Amino acid sequence: MTKLQIIVTGPREPPAGADARLAEAALARARATLPPPGTRVVVAMSGGVDSSVAAALAVAHGLDAIGVTLRLSDADDAPSRAGACCAGTDIADARAVASRLGMPHYVLDYASAFRAEVMEAFADSYLAGRTPVPCISCNQTVKFRDLLGVAQDLGAGALLTGHYVQRLDGPGGPELHRGADTAKDQSYFLFATTRAQLSALGFPLGGLSKRETRALAARFGLGVAQKAESQDICFVPGGDYRTVVRRLRPEADRPGEIVDLEGRVIGRHAGLIGFTVGQRRGLEIGGQREPLYVVRLEPETGRVVAGPRSALAVSTVWLDGLSWLAGPVGSEGLEVQVKLRSLAPLVPARLFAGEAPRLALAAPQFGVAPGQAAVAYSGTRLLGGGFIARTA
Repeated sequence: MTKLQIIVTGPREPPAGADARLAEAALARARATLPPPGTRVVVAMSGGVDSSVAAALAVAHGLDAIGVTLRLSDADDAPSRAGACCAGTDIADARAVASRLGMPHYVLDYASAFRAEVMEAFADSYLAGRTPVPCISCNQTVKFRDLLGVAQDLGAGALLTGHYVQRLDGPGGPELHRGADTAKDQSYFLFATTRAQLSALGFPLGGLSKRETRALAARFGLGVAQKAESQDICFVPGGDYRTVVRRLRPEADRPGEIVDLEGRVIGRHAGLIGFTVGQRRGLEIGGQREPLYVVRLEPETGRVVAGPRSALAVSTVWLDGLSWLAGPVGSEGLEVQVKLRSLAPLVPARLFAGEAPRLALAAPQFGVAPGQAAVAYSGTRLLGGGFIARTA
């Protein structure tokens, strides 16, 4: 077995000048979100700068902090990939940070659960013509459900994570709000958090910017202060999801027809997994009067349906279930702002609950893909959401 390559460096120089003032102000704001000193907490430690600072804040605040890192890959002794998370050296980084902070640290093997509940579901979604968001599934299962169970077993009063979201007290109890740093806000990926889970979660970085987080990492002398961001899906190196799907589902490369909106064959494709709704590149169809986009995928027939951009416009989105953190929704619906994919802007809509939850969009939206999440907000508050089942 290859020996882990520890990339954590020695203690960094504490910040000076403006960065020092930035760190001190950030420290005061972050500590205001934490439980009373002496409370036992579990800190989810991925080995990155965000979760490492969350752990350092817990220790600085006088919490009885226990670090837990999940091993999600069978190949955890592999070198870390630039821009990836959950790589082998990340475990060593988390362990080194915990050692520097003087806190106990445990590594739990969740590789089989992660494969079954996240990776396998990811592959099946692509085969079904959907565009999945595996980070949401990961947060739903191993990162919140299972880690909260670990926290309970350890007698902890809360689970702290490095997510850029805010847990604020409202008139009806705890509420989930967008992170103060809109460029880092991760609330979209946490829409399926339940009320019971939210009551036991803490997000000390939710009111901070990434610059403040890095300044705090330097203040605490953490060698991960300048560690690169995690960009890729952790099990999809370089963004090549097709290779991952093919490995998990060899039958994924079933060729088929590309048809226009009237069903006329205009081309061929090498497999549905190469396409998502709204995609233009990769169709490779010549001789058309206007650019064509993927309008929908038909897994039953193996066909890709292509059409002009105007055919992508949708005004109604049905949701596969509804996870809801707010009050009841009346029969007349509820005016909300909604995100239809993680990097999309908020757009106005009316949400209708019930057996078949749906969103009536105030204006048509383009490239809305089944499998993605539709997440509803009121101001900065996350109300809830669901996975996109179909559109019209």
